Amino acid sequence: MTMKITKQNLAGFAGLLSVFCAGSALSYGADDSRRPNIVFLLADDMGQGDLGCYGNTLFETPNIDRLRAEGMKFLNAYSACSVCSPSRAAILTGRYPGRLHLTDWIPGHKKPFAKLSVPDWQMFMDSNQTTLAGALKQNGYSTFFIGKWHLMPENNPALMPDHTPEKHGFDVNIAGREWGQPKGPGKYFFPWGDLPGLTGGNPGDFLDDRLTDEALKILDRSGDKPFLLYMAYYLVHGPFMCKPEYEQKYLGKANADPETWNQQYGKKEIGAKYAGMVQTMDESVGRLMKKLRERGLDKNTIVIFTSDNGGLFRGSAAGLRGKKGTAYEGGTRVPAIIRWPGKIAPGALCNEPVIGMDYFPTLLESAGLKAMPQQHCDGKSLLPLLTQTGGVVPRDFFWHYPHYHDSTTPYSSVRSGDWKLVEYLEDGKLELYDLKKDPAESHNCASESPEKATLLRSKLESWRRDVGAQMPSPNPKYDPAHPNRPKKPGQTENPGQQKQPDETAPIDRSE
Repeated sequence: MTMKITKQNLAGFAGLLSVFCAGSALSYGADDSRRPNIVFLLADDMGQGDLGCYGNTLFETPNIDRLRAEGMKFLNAYSACSVCSPSRAAILTGRYPGRLHLTDWIPGHKKPFAKLSVPDWQMFMDSNQTTLAGALKQNGYSTFFIGKWHLMPENNPALMPDHTPEKHGFDVNIAGREWGQPKGPGKYFFPWGDLPGLTGGNPGDFLDDRLTDEALKILDRSGDKPFLLYMAYYLVHGPFMCKPEYEQKYLGKANADPETWNQQYGKKEIGAKYAGMVQTMDESVGRLMKKLRERGLDKNTIVIFTSDNGGLFRGSAAGLRGKKGTAYEGGTRVPAIIRWPGKIAPGALCNEPVIGMDYFPTLLESAGLKAMPQQHCDGKSLLPLLTQTGGVVPRDFFWHYPHYHDSTTPYSSVRSGDWKLVEYLEDGKLELYDLKKDPAESHNCASESPEKATLLRSKLESWRRDVGAQMPSPNPKYDPAHPNRPKKPGQTENPGQQKQPDETAPIDRSE
């Protein structure tokens, strides 16, 4: 990990000194009121390249940029999957999606004539899993869920009541149901349909603004009891729409430089709407942070901002290859910022790879609570990194996606040090990349470094056996000539360049 030292963050070092001396383990004794509050902000389909603090110069994200200036930014933060439901389950359970058998967005694409049949995977989290929310609740925390849940069996109404946020450790659920995107009559605008805990509204009201209003009410009512506020935005998932004034604002910017906007977002009109959605999320973060300061809660609150997977646009990938759904870095590399005054030095920068399962053990240790290694068995506490008292033992990261998406066929992949191997499961094709020399994954080294490829493939096979990962099987209905056959990986994209979404296409194709 590297630390960027500026005048801005020197003031934070005094507060860190006591942590350095005491080590990373924190203890709060019997006084629960001293335990930190937790605000977990989870964006949907946002890549690193969408934020100013990660290099975006087209959008406006001053509040998230301030959050980064006051906390630690991670350069190598990964989601546990390149689509949303599995990565969200991994954050809440501390387990790989392959171990959970929850490996696709719910309910997933249907490709009946593909070469492989997808396994009989699980479209919900087991109720016997102790989630992050459940563990905190057992230890005196109030737990609030707001926003997108998407961890319920959409096509099985009989099972749905057993898999709501309330059944997984949350005291309160606002707007969380089986939807993976806004599906009400007005989509993001009122009327937004039947969402739990949301009543009333006015024409022109925007969904995530209203969700922020509900979060502010929770913060206003907070007492001495520590709380978890888990804010899972519907933004910036499609359909791409924003408040009219924002669309006009960014369309003006796009018209001044149409070549750049068309290159980064496929069409400048889509880019303008998307930029307005990003600004709306940024304003939500600003409103929440302002409320924390007004209530005097900001100094004892851990704020985490991250995303469930990479984005859909070339601009979202920040120069990386691929997009949501793919095995490449653009599909799994996500923004991650953690702010905790007195424990994390302002402006800190972390290069070490981290992954979604790490938040569970990190927050337990940060709250002075006992680890639950039998539960969050695939995550590691990042507290030594946050407090700069140590590191995390080097480890390999694995991804397993035995499904078809609009941009890929089934695959597994592993990152080991600076090397990454992708195995496509239809034909066993291997792709090997040196991420240190080639972060855009433009040169496949598998034929040049066969020993390295063999070693990583062996690690991948061992991991799949260890976690009981489900594998696809030959499909007896396979028809390579059928019009519904899936495209091959790379058939619609070149390294570092993605096919952009068509604003006229049905959004349901990608969740």
